[in-house]
Amino acid sequence: MAQIVVSNTTAWAPGLVSNDDWKKWAHGEKSIEKTNGTPKLEYVDAIFRRRFSQISKMTIQVVHDVLEKSQCGKDTPQVFISHRGELAREFAVSKMIVEEKEVLPASFSLSVFNTPIALASISLGLHGGYSAVFPSKCNFRSAFEGACASVLSGTETEVVLAYADELAPEAYKSLDAGNCDPFAFAAVLSLSGNGVRISDVSAVSETAADFLKDIILKDTSF
Repeated sequence: MAQIVVSNTTAWAPGLVSNDDWKKWAHGEKSIEKTNGTPKLEYVDAIFRRRFSQISKMTIQVVHDVLEKSQCGKDTPQVFISHRGELAREFAVSKMIVEEKEVLPASFSLSVFNTPIALASISLGLHGGYSAVFPSKCNFRSAFEGACASVLSGTETEVVLAYADELAPEAYKSLDAGNCDPFAFAAVLSLSGNGVRISDVSAVSETAADFLKDIILKDTSF
């Protein structure tokens, strides 16, 4: 099987503001803050961005950064992966349905799973199309295999991979939901170029956090 090259990795999370911070996180020396902190997105119109959720803002930021870093064209396809999607908005919509027996159209439209990558496409003027992948049983590996499929098959020469999950609402804190740290990352997947080479995509980590740590520790350009 051909090797997948993961390159131009970018990441964003509350409390980690530099590449050195991310390297310390990868080494277990620094933690992601469990807050609702978000990137400023100063390159997005203020009226447009004011209603964006944490996951949407983080997704826009890392996609923006990977495009800037890699010089990928705006016609590059994107693959978005998330374990929980717009969790806070979904909870708010469900709560509204239970308590008020109705839901506002605007609230519903911003709560669907593909909202973050759709808003990234709109905000950044992208026209390469996107896929949104919900991994079975929170297994990042299965979603990553899906993200690599179009490159390995030769359908695409490269794709932008974007992963994001936001802070879980307080109402969910008592549930065993695994790692709920709010963070996002993006990278370019291709068959050639400089980056971290993965010879067996079926052997990558099952968690997004461990996958990102592995990439950061192996990528000398990060």
